This record gives sequence, C-alpha cells and structure tokens, in this order.
Amino acid sequence: MTHPGEMSCAEFQAHLPELIGSGQDMSNHPHLRECELCRALLADLQTIADAARQLFPQEEPPAEIWDKIESALKSEDGKEESLPKSK
Repeated sequence: MTHPGEMSCAEFQAHLPELIGSGQDMSNHPHLRECELCRALLADLQTIADAARQLFPQEEPPAEIWDKIESALKSEDGKEESLPKSK
C-alpha cells in the first residue's frame, strides 16, 4: 500500500518510458529509492537498451559526406534563386 503522495509501482511503470526518454539520472527518483522491484526492472531495461545499442553501433560518416551535403544544399539554393518568382 502506498502513502498519500507516493507513487505506486503501476504509476511509476506507466511513466517509465517518459522518464527513460528524458535522459535524467533516475537513481534518486523517490520511488526507486524505496522499491526494489522497480529498481530491478529499470536495471533490466538498461541492460536491454545497452545490448540493443551494441547491435547497431553508431558510426560517424566520413567528413566528405558533409561537404557533399553542403554543396548539394548550396546548389539547390542557387536553383531556387534563379527561378522566376510567381505573382
């Protein structure tokens, strides 16, 4: 049973996606300090998320890619400027 003002496990778990998505450090969340079940759930979810990130490692594209994108954008801007304006 929860005390007035405290969050139940169901309420905490309903807000868990938002809390995780916010990127906040949740270690000091009042519910987690008191609830071993939700601490374990969060630890499991973090383990799963870490494993998922390893499946698709982030790689920085080569520097020349950014140069090509910038050149293409400038080229598009030039095309738009040379078009006659409609009235």
